[in-house]
Amino acid sequence: MKLDLQDAVEVASKEVFGVDVQVVLTRPDEQFGDYATNVALQLANKLKKNPREVAEALADYLRKKLETTVSDIAVAGPGFLNFRLQDSGLWQLAETPPAKRLAGQKIVAEYSDPNPFKVLHAGHLYTSVVGDAVANLLEQAGAAVHRVNFGVDVGLHVGRSMWAIVGRLDGEHPEKLNDVPEDKRAEWMAEAYVQGTQEYEESQFAKQEIIKLNKRVYQLHTDNDHQSPFAQIYWTTRQWSYDYFDKFYDRIGSHFERYYPESTVSTIGLETVRGHIGQVFEESKGAIVFKGEKFGLHTRVFINSEGIPTYEAKDVGLIMQKWEDYHFDRSVVITGNEQLQYMEVVLKAVEQFAPALAQGTTHMTHGMVKMKGGVKMSSRKGNILRAVEVLDAAAVANKTLTGNEDEQVVLAAVKYAFLKQRLGGDIIYDPEESVAIEGNSGPYIQYAHARARSILAKVKDQSTAHDGPLEADERSLLRKISEYPEVTQKATDELMPHHICTYLYELAQTFNRFYEKNRVLDDPRQAIRLQLVSDYAKTLKNGLSLLSIDAPSKM
Repeated sequence: MKLDLQDAVEVASKEVFGVDVQVVLTRPDEQFGDYATNVALQLANKLKKNPREVAEALADYLRKKLETTVSDIAVAGPGFLNFRLQDSGLWQLAETPPAKRLAGQKIVAEYSDPNPFKVLHAGHLYTSVVGDAVANLLEQAGAAVHRVNFGVDVGLHVGRSMWAIVGRLDGEHPEKLNDVPEDKRAEWMAEAYVQGTQEYEESQFAKQEIIKLNKRVYQLHTDNDHQSPFAQIYWTTRQWSYDYFDKFYDRIGSHFERYYPESTVSTIGLETVRGHIGQVFEESKGAIVFKGEKFGLHTRVFINSEGIPTYEAKDVGLIMQKWEDYHFDRSVVITGNEQLQYMEVVLKAVEQFAPALAQGTTHMTHGMVKMKGGVKMSSRKGNILRAVEVLDAAAVANKTLTGNEDEQVVLAAVKYAFLKQRLGGDIIYDPEESVAIEGNSGPYIQYAHARARSILAKVKDQSTAHDGPLEADERSLLRKISEYPEVTQKATDELMPHHICTYLYELAQTFNRFYEKNRVLDDPRQAIRLQLVSDYAKTLKNGLSLLSIDAPSKM
């Protein structure tokens, strides 16, 4: 319907004035109509005519052409055209699913990216929640989305962890790992990382030994060594990390089809960088660097003076590997804000020899997650806000407020609290606010859906209807429902899930106003109102699904 209206206005502009224009329709306040456009102002500027006269001419033409779908066309202000649809048009909009505008596209969505040997912090939870929602938006638009994960299983942080782990085992004694209880492994490794980091920073001897261990870890991959005692410790504890990640992802409902350890992309990254020395990269004090100053960026090292690939070279390898695996049309990468300038340099370097891959990559960033009244966190110091602590805080708040221990409500509370804020800035998470069943929260939207389903469940006569003119409150609700495809399109175009949250909250409020004044069951207008309730519930469920939030029928 919206596209038909756009086309009609563009045709009218051509027929009446001989001018091609691109029409943009917006949603005005309900009192002014269902759609509005400023096309008359655009035309008036080109034609050197009074915009209101242009608008009147277009309105006269369109009233004849759209009499079966538009009930009223009004000229407002300096020359805005306001359209009020026939009720049938609103029903059509409300029951038309979002267009599959990305059908045929292959998109790689990379997010979460936890590092083995380290604990999952609140940022990992945030990027997992956002990444799931972004991937869902792309999928509902028709794209084939491949969800992947990337993590650092080689590098200094691993060397620090291995130094502490070997020390805790009194040497290279892999059999002593059996003494660590399964439910304590993640905590044990997190403590080892903090210990190793502290010793690296405080002891010159430890620092040198950790650097040696770092090289040994790289050598394990080069030699494919799984048998030596040191190798057994490394591979076993790395797997502990992956098991820990999988358990957490199962809890929050995230899933990935592939996990890329850095060790698997180091070689291709190293070879790619070396293959472009002289054209893109250059030597500097024994290292290989990309000088970004000529692009308004900064210089970064891609291969250090010891010949080891840095994070930058490994990210180059990841980009090349993702292309080899998927031949993607687009790659979306979601990280924390601290990676912004870093990724700008990496992508600018890749652009010099593989422009399509760099230009096809969208890097999105987010801020930190802090608890209300919290402080800045550091995994090196061990005072981070852990992902599980966020979920546990929500669970405690939910039980205190409602006596409910439903994990789906807890997940809804946390996910919605993260997603309702525009991606980019820091988030101050308030557990009590997130679990409230009143106000703009996940449980409130879940309750709204359950309430609608309970109304439908009481009906013996399941017949619904579109026939007959709508009353004012009915039309207001239907009009709001009809906005869903446009909201999802905007959220998908911008990769901003907060638009879905804002819409769902407004939709629930619109329904509440309707339901306060209008009986649904045992009313002469029951059939039409049941259709409205059904469409409303379906829209809430679809919207919650995009956010990876459960839509319960009972609460």
